Order: sequence, then C-alpha cells, then structure tokens
Amino acid sequence: MYQVRDWAEVHRLFHRERWAKAKIADELGMSRNTVVRLLELSDPPQYQRVSRGSKLDPYRGSIARMLGEDPKVPATVIIRHLRRDGYGGGITILKDYLQGVRPLFVEAKSYQRTSYLPGEVGHTDWWEPPIQVPVGKGARRQVFGLVTTLPHSAAHACVFAFSKTMADFLPALTGTLQRLGGVPEAMVVDRDTSIVAPRSRPARLHREVAGLFGALRLRPIILKPRKPESKGQVERTVGYLETSFLPLRSFTGIEDMQTQHDDWVTEVAFQRHHRRVGHKVADAWRVEQGFLAAFPDPLPDVDRRVEVRVTKDGFCRVGDVDYSVPPGFSGRRLQIRVSTGEVMVSSEGSEIARHRRSFVPADVVLDPAHARQLRLARDAHRRLQDADPQIPAPDLARYDALVEAAR
Repeated sequence: MYQVRDWAEVHRLFHRERWAKAKIADELGMSRNTVVRLLELSDPPQYQRVSRGSKLDPYRGSIARMLGEDPKVPATVIIRHLRRDGYGGGITILKDYLQGVRPLFVEAKSYQRTSYLPGEVGHTDWWEPPIQVPVGKGARRQVFGLVTTLPHSAAHACVFAFSKTMADFLPALTGTLQRLGGVPEAMVVDRDTSIVAPRSRPARLHREVAGLFGALRLRPIILKPRKPESKGQVERTVGYLETSFLPLRSFTGIEDMQTQHDDWVTEVAFQRHHRRVGHKVADAWRVEQGFLAAFPDPLPDVDRRVEVRVTKDGFCRVGDVDYSVPPGFSGRRLQIRVSTGEVMVSSEGSEIARHRRSFVPADVVLDPAHARQLRLARDAHRRLQDADPQIPAPDLARYDALVEAAR
C-alpha cells in the first residue's frame, strides 16, 4: 500500500508538471498500473501500519549528516562510513533509502538562492507577534500568524490563529494562498510540529498536511533543522511586519487584526518599491499571479473532526470550551466538526447543534433554544413528581363488615 506522499507526488507530477504516466512510474520507481490507480483516487489513501524497520534505522542520523554536507555523496562512500560504526546491512537497502531522501537535501540546497522564477516557490512559517488580543468576557489570548511569501515578487499573506497546531496550519495555509491568488509549484517549510510528523526519519509531513499538499498539487521542500537562512524571504517579511505593521496599532479581536493586516497589505506593503525585486511589489505580484496554479474545485476540506461524549448536564467539550446540545443526548458520543469560526455537532450524520466558536478559556456556550428545552424538560419532570398520586392504605375493617353481612 502506497502512502499519502506517493499519492500527492503522483498527482502533482501528472496535473501540475504534465508528465506522462510512464515517466512518472520510472521517476518514482513504481509500475504504471500503480500510477493509474493512484490517479484514480480523488482522496489520499488510507493509513497503513508502518513496517518494523530495517538494520539501517539506527544510522539514519549519520546518513542525514553526510547528505547535509554533500547531497550527492555516493552510496559506496556512505556505506564505508557506516561500516566503521557497526552497520551490518547491505548496500541495496541503503540505495533504496537514499533514493527517497536524497532529493529532499538536493532540492533544499537548490532553493537557497536569492532569485526565483515567478510562481516557482513559496515560503511559509509561523510568526509569533508579541501581543495578545481580546477574545470576550474580559479574557485575552496570544495570537499567531502563518506568513506565506512569494520570493519572486516579495508578495506575502498572513492568516492569524490562536494556536500553532496542525488543525490551525491547514486552514491558515489555504487562506494565505487564496489571498495570494494561486498555488506555486513548491513550498519551503521548516520542521515545525504542526507541519512535520515528530521523530519521522526522514522528515515527513503529517498525513493530513500531505493530503492538503497533494490536493493543491504543491510540492513540499522540508528544510534541515536550524537553517533559518534557508527561508530568508519569510524571515525578512516577519521582521518587516514587526517594524511596519504592528507599531502604534491596537486590536479589538483577531478578526479586527486580520482586517487591519489585509488592508495594510493592499495600501502599504504592496505599494512599496522592493529593492531586490526592482519594482513595486504590487506590479511584480500581478505578473506572478499569471504563473500560479488555480485552486481545485471544490477546495480541500480542512475542518477538524473529533468525536466526544456528552456530559450529564448536556454539554460537549471541544478544547477547553463546553458547547450545549439539545436534551436527550447525555452520555452519547457525538461527531464534532470544527472550522475557524464554527462548531457543528452531529448525531448519526444529522446536525443537531451549531455554535459560533469561542476562544475564551473555560467558556460555556449555551444556545438559548437548548436552555429553553432543558428548562421545559426539568419543569415537566418536576410536575410529574409533584402530581404523583398518594394512594391511602385500605380499610380492611370494611371487608370484615361485608363478610359478616353475607352470613
């Protein structure tokens, strides 16, 4: 069973690069029938349990260090160094492993340059502005921004969130690309845990992130650790945001912060003359938009889905917030769909509740209709208890009198 990354790469090469199926099969080392089967799948293949590994696993760190120094070092040279460290496997599994990881090191190195073709590559990274914004009921929360840049034109977009999880990264990346007007050929990312699965060797995207990249026909370029210069464009953009966007501003909430940033981009950031680009950012971006790929229709579904059990008092907890459901569901497991602004609750495929998402810590979100239904149910239960008839004990002497009269 092939993995999500295989599905994503086959779709990218076929739909974006316009490669023939036979060429894709040769390039990826798979049969043409497998390429056809993967292209027929509109969604990523289901997860399969990873194999136990091989004799090469303990030496992957050493291999990564050697590839970091020279991405094109031959397998015969690598295996000589591994033998000295105790490696007892053969060269065939080493070559198979290098076939998969070597392109990551070669590509990462090739994209560390100061000039780019339009639509060739984008950079994305999390920004942690030193501010908190109100979230309601007197509470405030730290805000984060996912910044995506197009190095050719120096255009950028930013989408704000209250955390840096994978569930935040998926809609944030989609939102930044929508603001930039299309999808570049490749995206440079670092090894943030919201993007790359922890402790994966070689580094691999989370399954959900790989699915999004595949749906967008977007090729990931995962950088080596502690290499901030490899994504210098987005680092410089973050510095520009902190010195030109944040000063002397205040925000009433995350929506206000998003609106102010988007307006500032149009009115200020894109109107500046960029020295490296040699033109006004808006003019270079207008040209680059013509080289960006269109979005799939429909857009990939990036909402988070969880399943929770309803509490005895009729609430389901998502994160640290309790959301009400209609009476009658206590103790049952319900399906929750969480978007950036809403929480939708379903039971067996039917929606039973919909709430505006709250970011207030320990908040309780109570739908007035649910409160009214709960109050009516409690009143009915109380009335039933109050109206319970009291049956007096029978007077047995009356039966004795009837017996005597019958005699």
